[in-house]
Amino acid sequence: MTSSNTYDAIIIGGGHNGLVAAAYLACADKKVVVLERRHIVGGAAVTEEIFPGYKFTEFSYVVSLLRPEIIRDLELPKHGLKILPLPSTFTPMENGDYLAAWDDHDLTRREIYRHSPKDAEAYDEYARVMARAAKAIKPIINLIPPDPSSLHPRDLFNLLKVGQYAASLSEKELYTIAKLATQSSADLLEEWFETDALKGTKAASGIIGTFLGPRSPGTAYVLLHHYMGEIDGAFRAWGFAKGGSGGVSGAIANAARSLGVEIRVNSSVKQVKVKGGRAVGVVLENGDELDSKVVMSAADPKRTFLQFVEPKYFPDEFVTSIQNFRVRGSSGKVNIALSELPRFTALDEPALYRGAVSISPSIDYIERAYDDAKYGQISKRPYLDMIFPSMIDPDMAPPGQHVLSCFVQYAPYDIEGGWDDAKRNQLGEAVISTIEQYAPNIRECIVGMQVISPKDIEAIAGITGGNIFHGELLLHQIFFLRPVPQWADFRTPLKGYYFGASGAHPGGGVMGAAGMLAAKEMLKDGF
Repeated sequence: MTSSNTYDAIIIGGGHNGLVAAAYLACADKKVVVLERRHIVGGAAVTEEIFPGYKFTEFSYVVSLLRPEIIRDLELPKHGLKILPLPSTFTPMENGDYLAAWDDHDLTRREIYRHSPKDAEAYDEYARVMARAAKAIKPIINLIPPDPSSLHPRDLFNLLKVGQYAASLSEKELYTIAKLATQSSADLLEEWFETDALKGTKAASGIIGTFLGPRSPGTAYVLLHHYMGEIDGAFRAWGFAKGGSGGVSGAIANAARSLGVEIRVNSSVKQVKVKGGRAVGVVLENGDELDSKVVMSAADPKRTFLQFVEPKYFPDEFVTSIQNFRVRGSSGKVNIALSELPRFTALDEPALYRGAVSISPSIDYIERAYDDAKYGQISKRPYLDMIFPSMIDPDMAPPGQHVLSCFVQYAPYDIEGGWDDAKRNQLGEAVISTIEQYAPNIRECIVGMQVISPKDIEAIAGITGGNIFHGELLLHQIFFLRPVPQWADFRTPLKGYYFGASGAHPGGGVMGAAGMLAAKEMLKDGF
């Protein structure tokens, strides 16, 4: 074995978490290699030219949850990161009207007042309560989940930190968080508002990445998870990265390379090498072997623990827990190349094309979409979260042309009869006919369309079940239970083998926290 194939750390997976972990390890003067199975780094945060001249953020498409400390520590703006604001959300209504929300609280309040003076009053207090809850829970993102059953000094110390955090909360904040953790997003919002489109649009944040409907308990926490966004210190802000999601991954990769990280693409890992009860390297699909002091997986939990490592190296109950970890994909993506912008009949404000468009006219609308999915069907009228990336970053499409990015829910992974071209066409048609209700000229604008099912997400991005969060954000799958009780601190039962992906704490989204925290724990262990 040549020394060029020997490293301090090997990172499996060049998604944003893997790249973040590699960069932090390199900051500590470690020799690191990132192994990515695809021809491009970024995992689910990639930008590709699907049709000539039209660039798409194939999977993830908006930025908000990326941790500010990662942006600072890795100097990402210096390495090409530029986040462009998404100034608004526009929700067309079934009666021909619309509801808009702006990044300006007073403008949004005025718009809500147009629909309901009562809701406009409630909105001020709702915004305060949710912002307080999000800021109260935000420190948990950077806490290492302790094992509450352990007497190990490390767990006791982390438990103390959780205790100190809990003690710092007011009685009101504790009750609010407890309620949000267990409530459905529908119940939460129906306590506050009466306008259907307002409740529907806000409830939609509670179903993203989960196979649940807005009336399912636990979805209020998912809503809160999406409330923790921050851009340039602006809390609850959302943006679009210049160059798409690939711009985020590209900036992190540039930062990692500048620190000496080696990044290999087309390098699919077959197996983690184990010697003397310790991970000591990997074997690639092409037969090459690489040695290292430690290995970290940034793949999903199923691949990390059931595919890369033989089960005999883990306790039986650990393997069973991973097998039972819920990763059911529930969403698809439809990317559309356009000759011109579709014309929304309700849209009298051209600036709103630069923001998000949400097809979520009511909670019942989204719940009915979920009803289809429960029985293995594509939602006939799906919830859509859409943006026109070319309106924010003109370089995403040829001059005068546009791209449309549609996040679609629900498209169940376990669809009746399995996914094939006919089912993909059915998903594409459900999306187009849904948009057509609000923008009748959409079909004549279409130059090309890419339909991505959860099965395609699994095949292309390598995410088991096509779940964009690598595992649902359910109450029994967060904090010290993610991915498995007693193993939520980024370590695993196999010495020298670590786990730092969206399937770990604190969960999914283009956040980078799992990669950063895993790297810090690896360094604490010394190698």
